Amino acid sequence: MQYGICHLSIVPIRTLADDSSEMISQLMYGEHFKVLEYRKKWSRIRVAYDHCEGWVSNNQITLIPEEEFDILNSEKNKRFSSDIISHICTEDEMLMPILIGSMVSKTAPLQHIFEGNFIEGANKKSSLVDIALLYLKSPYQSGGKTPFGIDCSGFTQMVYKINGHALKRSAEQQSKQGEALSFIEESEAGDLAFFDNNEGIIDHVGIILKDNYIIHAHGHVRIDRIDHTGIFNAHKKQYTHKLRVIKKVI
Repeated sequence: MQYGICHLSIVPIRTLADDSSEMISQLMYGEHFKVLEYRKKWSRIRVAYDHCEGWVSNNQITLIPEEEFDILNSEKNKRFSSDIISHICTEDEMLMPILIGSMVSKTAPLQHIFEGNFIEGANKKSSLVDIALLYLKSPYQSGGKTPFGIDCSGFTQMVYKINGHALKRSAEQQSKQGEALSFIEESEAGDLAFFDNNEGIIDHVGIILKDNYIIHAHGHVRIDRIDHTGIFNAHKKQYTHKLRVIKKVI
């Protein structure tokens, strides 16, 4: 078994070993993974954090020994960069931009130096909203996890991750975490609301705000009203998503 770490700011994870195939997720700087299959130009990986599997280009990753992987895996109070954009000083003394949510607690395997702002450990539930608001107006991108392109479950995952709480990658997977609430009135800011399509498949998620508002990625990260029916878009004057369940994860 081989192991690796992401040494670049963002690396696409694709469904197939091809640059033109669908991007299902992204590696952020500092994320580590197992290599399930190694080819000449591509590797199929499983991300340690959320077990997302897909293909990455070999020239965009760095292989590391199993010992380094185990150290990264066992770390409890992980540090994540907390500014929209910050910088890493690389081994050749070049500045490389990284984005909010990048793993910066263990840069030794890459011989990089990080001196920016970070968040460490598990934060209070109230901190979720503060981080969520930093993503406002971020454009929607399927498979994205950054302020420059993000999908609905990538948004919720990153907000929770930066604050030290783990969510799976897809909305459907996240909907299986936490405790279901019977009524929207029971929810608190930071809880997750899930929505389904006409086939009953959960395909959307957002973060509850106070006073019956929700922040979610739909076209871009935006704030809308929410009630027992779903998300109401005041600009379109219509409901855009049908509420399925509200979950309290922390």
